[in-house]
Amino acid sequence: ALQNDLKEKLFGQHLAQEVIFRAVTGFISNENPKKPLALSLHGWTGTGKNFVSKIIVENLYDLGMQSKFVHLFVSTVHFPHNSLIPLYKDQLQSWIRGNTSSCARSVFIFDEMDKMHPGLIDAIKPFLDYYEHIDGVSYRKAIFIFLSNAGGELINRRVLEFWKEGKRREDLELKDVENVLSVGLFNNINSGFWHSSLIEKNLIDYFVPFLPLEFVHVKKCVLAEMRHRGYEEDKDLAHQVAKEMTYSPKEERLFSDKGCKTVPAKLSLHL
Repeated sequence: ALQNDLKEKLFGQHLAQEVIFRAVTGFISNENPKKPLALSLHGWTGTGKNFVSKIIVENLYDLGMQSKFVHLFVSTVHFPHNSLIPLYKDQLQSWIRGNTSSCARSVFIFDEMDKMHPGLIDAIKPFLDYYEHIDGVSYRKAIFIFLSNAGGELINRRVLEFWKEGKRREDLELKDVENVLSVGLFNNINSGFWHSSLIEKNLIDYFVPFLPLEFVHVKKCVLAEMRHRGYEEDKDLAHQVAKEMTYSPKEERLFSDKGCKTVPAKLSLHL
């Protein structure tokens, strides 16, 4: 079901589809993992990072994001003040400890990592490490998902280079992007992972790049939104809506600036 959801609902993300399917199913089927699963999803806005975390939890829990075992942290909402970082660290550790005690298969999602204070995320390092248990609690079956726009520029540059070399984006492999991504995030003060021990100690299992979306992918998003609202597919209308989006770089007009994020709003103007 997870594989099918990723294939049917996620557009233009062959790398994310493959990595996430293998990572999540491999982890869940392992009765005795050595550490929690840590996924870090990166890419421009509107490319599907939040959408994928939603797909993952919907395949784990019937209630999806509403499940009491799924916990979402949004940096600008939950950790807004730099002066309170020590307090946030204590709260975060206490929250993760309490919820994992209740359910070993807890899922923790951290959104807007690029807006998080550098160093705050290191508070969760003990829970992501290879410990059998900490104070009697095992964290090995938990899942941590980090979402960030940081690294988006690096990914886009790599895809553009690939395109200029005349290669198909589908031929882009994880190794073409992953290493550049982890080094870039470690050295980017606005990434949430700046000089983070999570990267230094290799505790992030997968850096998952979300590629910039092209015109053809935006059209698919429009058609999917039509289906979601109960309308019949209209390819001409989808073409029209996709054409109204802005694309960059200026010369090539190859990548949608906002991915599929504004598709629902744009479509509403036509219905």
